[in-house]
Amino acid sequence: MANIYPYGCFTHAVVRGIPESFGKLAEGGEGLQTDLAKAQRQMGVLTGALRQKVGLQLIEIPAASELPESWRIEDVAVIQGDTALVTRPLKQQRRAEAEAVRRVLSELKLTVLEMGDEEGGSAGATLEGSDVLFTGKEFFVGISKHTNHRGAEVLADTFKDFAVSTVPVCGGSRLKNICSMAGPDTIIISSSDGAKKTLRVMEQLTDHHYEILSVPEDVAANCIYVRGPAKVDFLLHPTAEECPNSVPAFQRLTDYTLLPTACSEASKLGAALSSLCLLINKKPNY
Repeated sequence: MANIYPYGCFTHAVVRGIPESFGKLAEGGEGLQTDLAKAQRQMGVLTGALRQKVGLQLIEIPAASELPESWRIEDVAVIQGDTALVTRPLKQQRRAEAEAVRRVLSELKLTVLEMGDEEGGSAGATLEGSDVLFTGKEFFVGISKHTNHRGAEVLADTFKDFAVSTVPVCGGSRLKNICSMAGPDTIIISSSDGAKKTLRVMEQLTDHHYEILSVPEDVAANCIYVRGPAKVDFLLHPTAEECPNSVPAFQRLTDYTLLPTACSEASKLGAALSSLCLLINKKPNY
């Protein structure tokens, strides 16, 4: 597979606006009570950090009120190198979110692959990007109510240069609700019993060694690590207000530039910080 870059090296971030229908669920669900204006402010802080502090080129897709969960852009594509796999979310209505994302990825000259029609080789497959953890060495795919084994098989067929292992999501609705990458060799993970069970399975399946950074709050376990264009290590993480007991863990990353980034409104809907963006590397020699 062409253009495999050092882990965390990105040049572009793609985000999608928070719609007026924020807080509602696809396919007629009532959703939860949320603060639309606050969610939009928090998205503004995230995009500002990615563009102004980290130095990424930001691409913003307009909000779509008819697609109330479209702001969870991470769910609709898995990107590695110059290849993007457009996924198939569990909810039928959410699959329409992919159209605008697909157009942007094509404009960036990525190789865009589809999971296929229901009647094709991907029949019955469901896959959401927030169930996919790429470590730079391999993929872990969380088997949850959103992602099934057939979806993991399609991902493995797409990214053949990497091992793909399936793990149970024992402590959250999606894999990235309980863990994420905090650096090239560091997994940050919740200290909940469910997350510990998932971690034990990951450790049994991998041939690689990872440092483990355990945090007491689930929301703190999802971060965004970027090695910026200026070769600075950034970690975007939930704020001290959202996860006060996890601050000491973040502070142990002394070589990083820490960027607290609120995501409380998204968290109410079960979304993690990384759900709000897709990260892409477009430089041939980063």
